[in-house]
Amino acid sequence: MTILIYILFFTFLGSVVSLIGGILLLSKEKFALKISHYLTAFAAGALLSTAFFDLLPESMELGGEVNIFLWTLLGILAFFLLERFIHHHGHHTGENKQVVPLIVIGDSIHNFIDGVAIAATFLISIPLGMVTALAVAAHEIPQEIGDFGLLLSKGLTRKKVLLINLYSSLTAVAGAVATFAMGERIGNLLPVLLAVTAGFFIYIALANLIPEIHNKENQKVAFWESVMLFVGVLVVYLAISALEGSI
Repeated sequence: MTILIYILFFTFLGSVVSLIGGILLLSKEKFALKISHYLTAFAAGALLSTAFFDLLPESMELGGEVNIFLWTLLGILAFFLLERFIHHHGHHTGENKQVVPLIVIGDSIHNFIDGVAIAATFLISIPLGMVTALAVAAHEIPQEIGDFGLLLSKGLTRKKVLLINLYSSLTAVAGAVATFAMGERIGNLLPVLLAVTAGFFIYIALANLIPEIHNKENQKVAFWESVMLFVGVLVVYLAISALEGSI
């Protein structure tokens, strides 16, 4: 029962924290847009650090003869296909009203996967779960700024945008509960889930976040974005070390 409390608390906390970016956009648009690039860079570093210092080592330790690198690659390819599906339908619907449900569906699937990742890592160890929840929250904040802005541009009211994103972020809780409910039955799948999650994190960092920060031509901004990326790596690495040593 203690593990379930940890899972629910950190998954829910991550869902709420992830909305901070969108709420900032609603209340202080200029400030939110100003810091979003730095948050994106930090999130890229946090995701890469979590994948390489935490998820992959744990999955290899638990995996035995499981081909961890194959499942990591499959995770990268699966997220690529998910994005292609969403983008393909988004382009075909153009400015249609169907764009909004596609955004919501895409976010909901993404958040559900985040919840699965958090619960799966807590089933292995509390420190690993905490670090994963931290990485998830870090990359969701800048993403929510983009989602809120896109939905607002489609003519939705601020209240409706907030409610939509709240619902979408809470699907992470559903993913976490479903994973925990499987209990021991998921035991043999844990190395695979960790490897696939690492693939997701690597893909998000390298295909989505880093190209976005490369778009900045201002050298001063680019420098500090680079600094924030390394800070993201360092913060997660130090968090992993501290948690493993204290819990």
